[in-house]
Amino acid sequence: MHSSLVRLQNVFGFFTTVAFAIAALVALSVIVSPQTPSASIALRNVQVVKGRPHYYSTTKEEYAHIKFDLEADFSSLFNWNTKQLFVYVLATYPALTPSSPPSQAIIWDTIMASSAQQHPLNPLELLGLSSLTTSKPPSGTKSKPKPKAKTTAAPTPKATAKPGVLSLRNVKPKYQVTDVSGKLASRANVTLEVGWNVQPWVGALTWTMREGEGWGRWKGLRGGRSEVFEMPGLKGKKIETTGGAGGVPRGGEASPVVGV
Repeated sequence: MHSSLVRLQNVFGFFTTVAFAIAALVALSVIVSPQTPSASIALRNVQVVKGRPHYYSTTKEEYAHIKFDLEADFSSLFNWNTKQLFVYVLATYPALTPSSPPSQAIIWDTIMASSAQQHPLNPLELLGLSSLTTSKPPSGTKSKPKPKAKTTAAPTPKATAKPGVLSLRNVKPKYQVTDVSGKLASRANVTLEVGWNVQPWVGALTWTMREGEGWGRWKGLRGGRSEVFEMPGLKGKKIETTGGAGGVPRGGEASPVVGV
């Protein structure tokens, strides 16, 4: 006859096997969920200055401060297994030597939580005991009587915003663009790209798929790349968008060419 310890081990082993099988099914089931992300990004203005880009920098160097407009719809990336979405904007520019690969720097990022993470389930609400979590004044203290509020009609609740939708204007960068050479002024062929990373509850992380790289019901990101522009010189002032005519636009002259 089996002892209590052996029976406990058998129950625990069966539980872990079932939990692993369910987690694998959940992770694989997202393949049937269609994904059609789209984005549009445009340069608003750019400034190149010389100084210390960080408080811990010991030497002065050239760094770029880039502002942009962003329109994106990543709502199709949210499904039953999506915990949160990491979105970032990447600045890509060529290196000084032709043999070196292009340089890339993240200038902005954000985390978009799913609805389940924004409003986590409270087990006490299911049991009708949510009032137990509210704080009560300690015994022996007198609470001041609250003035009577005027009776007004209850406001109409607003619809919850759809997760994964971004509409931003004149966004300031979180991070400055620097280069190992310490020089960025008049650097040509610069682009801004939107990228994302889906972080699921269970399963593997998925990264940005560009247009034409999708497979099955998962489509690549439509758009998400700005027009090519050029870094301005060290003039110490911002160059606003004026809509350059022809050729490669200089900093602040790029206009959106990708639609959502």
